Amino acid sequence: MRLHEAVAELVHDGDTVALEGFTHLIPVAAGHEIIRQRRKDLTLVRMTPDIVYDQMIGAGCARKLVFSWGGNPGVGSLHRFRDAIQNSWPVPLEIEEHSHAGMANRYAAGAAGLPFAVLRGYTGTDLPGQTDNIKPIDCPFTGQRLTAVPAVNPDVGIIHAQRADRAGNVQMWGITGVQKETVLASSRSLVTVEEVVDELPPVPGGVVLPQWAVTAVAEVPRGAHPSYAQGYYERDNDYYQRWDPISREREAFEKWLQDEVHAVEGSAR
Repeated sequence: MRLHEAVAELVHDGDTVALEGFTHLIPVAAGHEIIRQRRKDLTLVRMTPDIVYDQMIGAGCARKLVFSWGGNPGVGSLHRFRDAIQNSWPVPLEIEEHSHAGMANRYAAGAAGLPFAVLRGYTGTDLPGQTDNIKPIDCPFTGQRLTAVPAVNPDVGIIHAQRADRAGNVQMWGITGVQKETVLASSRSLVTVEEVVDELPPVPGGVVLPQWAVTAVAEVPRGAHPSYAQGYYERDNDYYQRWDPISREREAFEKWLQDEVHAVEGSAR
């Protein structure tokens, strides 16, 4: 599908949406298309929300963020995120904070069809006191005190990958984070890819998502920019630096939003 068609069909107001990618293969173009289509009241889920979620929050798409770390990597804070938390601009934002291990285990449980995950990682921290769905649990075999977290099952999981074949089988390699688990845990999924090819050649360490696990594929060259796609292009570090002054002031952000997102035709993708 074309990107604007896929977003129009799969992403609805009020959905829980996960755009995943751990420093690599971040589905930025898909996030911009969600902004362009003015989706709102979304619960955004992501282990490491960086600038694409800062942009979506600033555009008023989100009512809640479920995450384990947030920032402009290598630069500093997410200023649109901070403005939403501190000043409810453009709309109030609820947050639910976890650890990386907690979020990864929640995705894994969702992908496996399990209701929750069990881990040690929250013991001794104050996160259980801040987040309602982190609960202590006793091991039925040893009596050991552990922690349970509910599975995460987004309405829509969105990832970026290097390529897909014409049947819709998706191939990715490099740092793949929880992209596979995101797709398998979600009710609907969209994968943007650098290219669609006739055949997927084997890649050492590569991950292939079979076509039956994927709802839609959209060919979006450079769809992960300014993050990187191994084998295609490098991370645009200057973009991350430039984002900091743009995002600090509402007026500068709104100009960027109009010039770089809304003025770009979604049909071009």
